[in-house]
Amino acid sequence: MERLGVDKIFIDKCSGKNTDRPALKEMLDFIRADDIVIVESISRLARCTKDLLWLIDTFIELGVGFISQKEALDLSSNTGRFMVTIFGALSELERSFILARQREGIEIAKLAGVYKGRKAIEIPEFNRVHSDVCRGVITATDAIRQLNVSKSTYYRRVRMLQRSAGNQSSV
Repeated sequence: MERLGVDKIFIDKCSGKNTDRPALKEMLDFIRADDIVIVESISRLARCTKDLLWLIDTFIELGVGFISQKEALDLSSNTGRFMVTIFGALSELERSFILARQREGIEIAKLAGVYKGRKAIEIPEFNRVHSDVCRGVITATDAIRQLNVSKSTYYRRVRMLQRSAGNQSSV
């Protein structure tokens, strides 16, 4: 980047799977007309064609240039814009392949008894607070607030409790 005369570098530690990334947001707030955004490859900027095209449109609207070193693209031509779309679609396809292989690997590991999933969080007061819900002393919403857990975590734990008790009634 020094060789290219870059003034400011923005590095995201998270994946390009979406645009909800701190360094990307910081860069979008920082760039001005006549700046040039340089990325190592399009897949580092975005892994979703829709997000990539939105970013490219944003650069064009702001009068900002764009260079992808790996793909050597020039956005000033119609051909360059078309190629960005193609490379963006390829990045999105690559991400879907990665996720599919990951799911397959997890399934194989589960069948082999190696993968058990994420360890359940400890909620020491759950049984006491949940019994208050069952007795009608408090609402489930109050219990969720008291336990400081999400709604889905609370109800998942309720289902686990019901299965272990052999009781299929709901709260």
